[in-house]
Amino acid sequence: MLKNSAARYTPDWTSLDSRPLPAWYDEAKVGIFIHWGVFSVPGFGSEWFWWHWKGQEPPDPSCVKFMSENYPPGFSYPEFAPQFHAEFFDPEEWADLFKASGAKYVVLTAKHHEGFTNWGSPNSWNWNSVDTGPHRDLVGDLGDAVRNRSLHYGLYNSLFEWFNPLYLTDKKNGFKTQEFVMQKLLPELYNMVVRYRPELIWSDGDWEAPDTYWHSPEFLAWLYNDSPIKDVIVTNDRWGSGCSCKHGGYYNCEDKYTPGQLPDHKWEKCTSVDTRSWGYRRNMKLSELMDLPTIVKDLVATVALGGNYLLNVGPTPDGMIPALFEERLRGLGAWLQVNGEAIYASKPWRIQLENSTIPVWYTSKGSSVYATLTANPPKPSLQLLEPKTSASTKVTLLGFPVPLPWTPLQPGVGLTILLPNLPFTAAQAWTLRLDGVQ
Repeated sequence: MLKNSAARYTPDWTSLDSRPLPAWYDEAKVGIFIHWGVFSVPGFGSEWFWWHWKGQEPPDPSCVKFMSENYPPGFSYPEFAPQFHAEFFDPEEWADLFKASGAKYVVLTAKHHEGFTNWGSPNSWNWNSVDTGPHRDLVGDLGDAVRNRSLHYGLYNSLFEWFNPLYLTDKKNGFKTQEFVMQKLLPELYNMVVRYRPELIWSDGDWEAPDTYWHSPEFLAWLYNDSPIKDVIVTNDRWGSGCSCKHGGYYNCEDKYTPGQLPDHKWEKCTSVDTRSWGYRRNMKLSELMDLPTIVKDLVATVALGGNYLLNVGPTPDGMIPALFEERLRGLGAWLQVNGEAIYASKPWRIQLENSTIPVWYTSKGSSVYATLTANPPKPSLQLLEPKTSASTKVTLLGFPVPLPWTPLQPGVGLTILLPNLPFTAAQAWTLRLDGVQ
């Protein structure tokens, strides 16, 4: 809950940006992103398939070739929708997997740039998952399962829709008209919030028009002041051209954003197990996926720099999470089960990264400092140069039963730690807890 929930926010960025971020978000650290929609049916290229095939000029030749070789002449993108069956979609199984991954929040695409909604939106007639395809409320069903496991539930929503005639008219008018926003976007957003009460709105597709066109400040003021989720809702920074990394709740800045140093604003790194796409690709190869050590290293660096880590998977059109994605998520969860105390609810320490013989990332919680090694040390002792030691300094390896012997490097600063045989972990990362250091 927010401490100053009695405050009223006005629809301007000075006021909106003054709202404190609900505490649950910073404490959660780890989330799962899900890109799932009609684009999962062709499963070719990426979730931008429709745009690459029919929107951009010239069209992507690989998409044109794929369609001409595999589908009849004149086949249109909306004809993929009835093939989006989701017949194996089991929200309970998904939610069990997300819980096992160690994630604390889940963000599902309610609507991507193609405009298809994964729920029965009254403003998206016949282009939604209840009227066609799965004939099912995917947003609602997954939300129930996720919340039953005490995970926070968020929804991704694209502001723009590539081929919506109302949007295209507004765009042609230089965004001086707002037919799309008034007739489609805002009614749908309000309906989605009241109906599903997400705790996070992951906005996207904002960059073609200013926030005044989208009416973002007005919507956010309502969200923070009067919506049924006003005290818990978290938002990102994609609310209009020029807003990214400047306005909104936490900052995404850009996909796969990786700051070089500690930012002064809460941020999130979103990245995908499949390095080439957010949506499912039928022709993805093992070499194109992030392996578990890379994922864990990425997570550790992100959290040490004060960020949250949102890891994406793209389910198949029949509702399965590919086995390789599942393997990565379960591996992440196994590592977090041992090392999670260095991650969840942690804060950045005064030093984030130390390169002694191997990279060591620091986090802190209460009076404890955590040093996570993202590579196996070349010898059985490890030097840490930054911690200031005292007579009461104690070093433990998370998951290891007894304290580790250590000696000071010089009076009061730095230490040499004698490491045991490090237990095998597929993640190739280990965490030391240092108590009684500064």
